[in-house]
Amino acid sequence: MNQDTEKTAVQRLFITISVMLATVMQALDTTIANVALPHMQGSMGASQDQISWVLTSYIVASAIFMPMTGFLTARFGRRKLLIVSVAGFTLASMMCGAAQSLTQMVAFRLLQGVFGASLVPLAQAVLLDTYPKEKHGSAMATFGIGVMLGPILGPSLGGILTEHYNWRWVFYINVPFGILALIGLFRFVPETILEKGRRFDLLGFSFLALGIGALQMMLDRGQSQDWFSSSEIIIETIMAVLALYLFITHIFTAKNPFIEPALFKDRNLSAGLVFIFVVGVVLLASMALLPPFMQNLMGYPVINTGYLLAPRGFGTMAAMMIVGRLSSRVDARYLIFIGLLCIACSLWEMTKFTVDSSGYDLIRTGIIQGFGFGFVFVPLTTVTFATLAPHYRTEGTSMYSLIRSIGSSIGISIVTTFLAQSAQKNHAVFSELINPNNHALAQAVGKGILTESSYGLSILDGVVTTQATTLAYLQDFRFMMFITLAAIPLLLLMSSPKQRTQTASA
Repeated sequence: MNQDTEKTAVQRLFITISVMLATVMQALDTTIANVALPHMQGSMGASQDQISWVLTSYIVASAIFMPMTGFLTARFGRRKLLIVSVAGFTLASMMCGAAQSLTQMVAFRLLQGVFGASLVPLAQAVLLDTYPKEKHGSAMATFGIGVMLGPILGPSLGGILTEHYNWRWVFYINVPFGILALIGLFRFVPETILEKGRRFDLLGFSFLALGIGALQMMLDRGQSQDWFSSSEIIIETIMAVLALYLFITHIFTAKNPFIEPALFKDRNLSAGLVFIFVVGVVLLASMALLPPFMQNLMGYPVINTGYLLAPRGFGTMAAMMIVGRLSSRVDARYLIFIGLLCIACSLWEMTKFTVDSSGYDLIRTGIIQGFGFGFVFVPLTTVTFATLAPHYRTEGTSMYSLIRSIGSSIGISIVTTFLAQSAQKNHAVFSELINPNNHALAQAVGKGILTESSYGLSILDGVVTTQATTLAYLQDFRFMMFITLAAIPLLLLMSSPKQRTQTASA
């Protein structure tokens, strides 16, 4: 679909606003509910394990239905699918806010995931088709603001709404966004050409849905079930591996596969999928670690935690505005390289955190990291789809969003598991030093505390636990820094749009 000559600047503006409202609405829900979970738990009388299904149900449903975006667009049209998705997501949000039991909440969150699955890839595809190729950088900068700021500002907004109102408003906040988005979609977004002859590959979708669903369940519940000591996790792992193997085999042998293998022949898309996986791992994993670190170890209340994390979003927004202007003049791979270095530097600074670190340290590292993500996300998205054939665009954007989502789930699972294991190991090592033969410690706290006072020993154990957990967080930050640095060589696999154009013309 190429109607650039017919679209005015005003039409493009309203199309952008409409799809961005839908993007922001969906992106916020990936993290905004996390802050309200303890309040939901008390309101519904649920256990810690039961309330986690509020997050799990949304993530699993969204991951399963996201790959269907390409087929549904081909059969019913992008505009119709967007309108149905936004309307369904808004209605499901209202139902979540009004839920009176855990069963209702989980069911409504499932609906949210089903209807929200297509919103981000469809919005991205609409913007790529609305703007000419030379303006894709600016369009992706606008798109990136919604996608990146949602997870970053979600905890802050969720904390404010929960603190000053109640947890139900983290869902009701979607209603005005949804209504405004629907008005814009009805009025301005054009419909795409339908492919009514396209058949639905039920077997391929079943394999993929089962594989992704089992993988997400394993990642989300692994830590609480003690991983492979649980039969549930073992079964989910076997199901995920087997189903994904059958899916890969199927798409290379079926006549009309659910996802065409030719999609991955584009080198930029394949490299971009690996890159966005890394971005998903580092972005949401760092956002999952910082709030508990600040609240449990540094002693910040929820509302202050939200305020201190908010500047990260301003760093991202500033970077995206800069990149939007540079994208047409500078090789996107150089911009990605600068962004990865900024992220790595911020994570290195975070490995020096202590429980006495100042708010300035948290804000400074957050801004640098947000700036880095802004420099990575926009040029990465532009380069990933620069050489992809237009008819693959919707399927490509759905795979891009899916891989980012899976990366986020894997990243959160890895760092939380690593955190728990490292804290235990650190505690064991530190505890060995708490003995009467440690003369320096005896002089510092008094020998009697070490040998006679149970109260004194309990205080020392609390100190050891705090220090062991703090070190475990710092080890997680260092681990994510290494992942970020390891992604830099992948830039060699990508070619810039300018190079491709010159090669084609030659």
